[in-house]
Amino acid sequence: MSHLSSKHLLGIKDLTKEDIHLIFETADNFKDVINRPIKKVPSLRDITIANVFFENSTRTKLSFELAEKRLSADVINFSSSGSSVKKGETLLDTVNNILAMKVDMIVMRHSSPGAPHFLANHISANIVNAGDGTHEHPTQALLDAYSMRERVGDLEGKNVAIIGDIIHSRVALSNIFALQKLGANVMICGPATLIPKYLSSFGVKIVSDVREALAWCDIANVLRIQLERQQIKYFPSLREYSLYFGVNKQLLDSLNKEIVIMHPGPINRGVELTSDVADSHHSIILDQVENGVAVRMAVLYLLAGTVG
Repeated sequence: MSHLSSKHLLGIKDLTKEDIHLIFETADNFKDVINRPIKKVPSLRDITIANVFFENSTRTKLSFELAEKRLSADVINFSSSGSSVKKGETLLDTVNNILAMKVDMIVMRHSSPGAPHFLANHISANIVNAGDGTHEHPTQALLDAYSMRERVGDLEGKNVAIIGDIIHSRVALSNIFALQKLGANVMICGPATLIPKYLSSFGVKIVSDVREALAWCDIANVLRIQLERQQIKYFPSLREYSLYFGVNKQLLDSLNKEIVIMHPGPINRGVELTSDVADSHHSIILDQVENGVAVRMAVLYLLAGTVG
């Protein structure tokens, strides 16, 4: 099989284990490409991709744009902040206007959960979900799992702790789905106020002691406290959060083993991670950024096989 089982990437939930392995194998090839002196391939030379971002993004948008350009696609960038959306234009009208420009694929970030799924039911172009509300962020989960595999090998039986603001995170849900499909054991750790009740039905361990989580895991994926999504106070202060749930060098040194530290970014340094952890040999945070381009190249390339 040289293409994915779906013409869209809406969420990890929709991918098979074979899809994930195919994306990883394809990303291995593209990682070789982006480390060559000439970093471009003509694979998507006849494909036009629109990056349609209704929410702010730095890393994801740059990563997708770079992936598209490395594949020689034609790229259109759309941001809602300076668009007719501000004048009341609907999501469907906005996208149909973009499609009238003969766009083949849409990479979309939206604040509403399910927005990419809605579009997939109404238009013919391939849709890649670059994050929908607090629901899913599939390419982040893929690059996270790819980075883990690169560092520790096959994830079957490995213990992965996801620590932090779970309730506001689209990364957490996608990571749980991806890791479980790849055979890893998953633990969730954070303040009870930041862990959604429904997670207990997902077959994950849930703890509130960060030391217990770190002692159990092979890999810790530490998530950002998303203050911009919090309408109410979920914990007394950032200082108190850092005291009870922050990962620092002293805590890592007290473990009788080496663990891998990850973070999808941006890091609130001194809150979720101290700088001496974020910049240490434990951390693969910059590998995640590099791997993000290769994994997104793989996703776009494989989906392009279903264009038309």
